[in-house]
Amino acid sequence: MHAQITLEERYAIVVLKKQRCSIRAIAREIGRSPSTISRELSRNRRPSGRYDPGVAHSYSVARRRRSRRNTHFSADEWVLVEHLIGLDWSPEQVSGWLRLHGILSISHETIYLRVWHDKQRGGEIWRHLRQATKKRRKRYRSYDSRGRLAGKRHISERPPEVEGRTTTGHWEIDSIMGDDHGRHSVLTIVERKTGYLQMGKLVRHCAADASERTIELIGRRPERFKTITADNGTEFHGYKLIEEATGVPFYFATPHHSWERGTNENTNGLIRQYLPKRTSMAHIDQTDLDAIAHKLNTRPRKRLGFRTPEECYVQAG
Repeated sequence: MHAQITLEERYAIVVLKKQRCSIRAIAREIGRSPSTISRELSRNRRPSGRYDPGVAHSYSVARRRRSRRNTHFSADEWVLVEHLIGLDWSPEQVSGWLRLHGILSISHETIYLRVWHDKQRGGEIWRHLRQATKKRRKRYRSYDSRGRLAGKRHISERPPEVEGRTTTGHWEIDSIMGDDHGRHSVLTIVERKTGYLQMGKLVRHCAADASERTIELIGRRPERFKTITADNGTEFHGYKLIEEATGVPFYFATPHHSWERGTNENTNGLIRQYLPKRTSMAHIDQTDLDAIAHKLNTRPRKRLGFRTPEECYVQAG
């Protein structure tokens, strides 16, 4: 097997090309096969088509470096990486968490390459990656068609520290509809600073069930709740009952301004990995939802410095 073409040979190729030698003549002159010369001229030329020996050499060195990148990691290290991917962590989360804890320095690009090479070999690791193929629908309307509610507090009335995420205890609440014609759905409550998630099953998508489930979720750790911010869905029209039962004040976002509740919107996107749109939630029970919440709460987040929501939530308590 021949060694890689050297820089001196690349300069010789240029000289021979200027003398209008054919590929076969160049190959014969420097002791290489014609196919090797042809491949060198096609793979390592500039985007303009010109062949420059220095540039060609740098292209070749960079290509070899990339091809050898995955050999720097042991089989045990790859077992660990694949285990974390199997927990539905993204390659970026795996990379950041391993680096944070001083376990392994590996880029998320290298992990992606490993995952896709595994897929090409028939592996299943890629199925744990989130697929960003769904289009988002803009929801601009001039009227809040889901009902109006008098006396509710606007989001602008919240304490200043809520917006800045400087303290914990401020939550956002929302619901995720199933394809059950207004029946089975899921309630989600997310702590703004840490991203810590709680989920509750709603057998009926209505104010009475939503209020009952919210009171139950707050009751798990009532001292950790200072405020709750909701959208304008009719399922939250029982907010006064919740306030009376728990003492936690409710605030409401501007209709159709989803960015005002960005924490909950982003978290609902993560939940859709396990509860896709247009599927029934009749078979989902509270145990299933607690398991999903646990998965997301123990998944490292970039905005938390690759710590987990659960880790940050516990430390803040």
